[in-house]
Amino acid sequence: MTASSGTKKKGSNLPIIGWREWVGLPDFGIEAIKVKVDTGARSSSLHAFDLREFEQEGEKWVQFKIHPVQRKRDVMVEIEARILEYRSVRSSSGKATKRPVIVTQLKLLGITWPVELTLASRDKMGFRMLLGREAFRGRFLVDAGNSYFGGKPKRKNKDKPSQEQV
Repeated sequence: MTASSGTKKKGSNLPIIGWREWVGLPDFGIEAIKVKVDTGARSSSLHAFDLREFEQEGEKWVQFKIHPVQRKRDVMVEIEARILEYRSVRSSSGKATKRPVIVTQLKLLGITWPVELTLASRDKMGFRMLLGREAFRGRFLVDAGNSYFGGKPKRKNKDKPSQEQV
């Protein structure tokens, strides 16, 4: 098996991922968002801003926006999701905050499964999303010295029209 198809550890049937990967969030129409795979973090977090909570049919929901591409504010996706719960999360700086938690589908190495994501401003962070160990435990092994076992998305050439534009 090649690295791009998900190398497996000897004696294990779990595919290997690196310390950073590209994942999809199909429920949100996001084909690729770069994540930091963090075995030291329990929960996963998605960069979100302009959070607005509301009620719908007796349940709590949140509307929020994300910039799925690092260092690009011109690409924005607006999302609505049901709030599963609120969770106290301690940041890497040691500060605890109460965050809304949502559940959505995540796609990595062709595998799709539901994950819980806390919503927080990650503007100052290097990655728009953090994938904590609860999301990949029992599904993948992490090779902390490598990246992008799932490959990288094709970059769009700004000078050349895409097939959809032709």
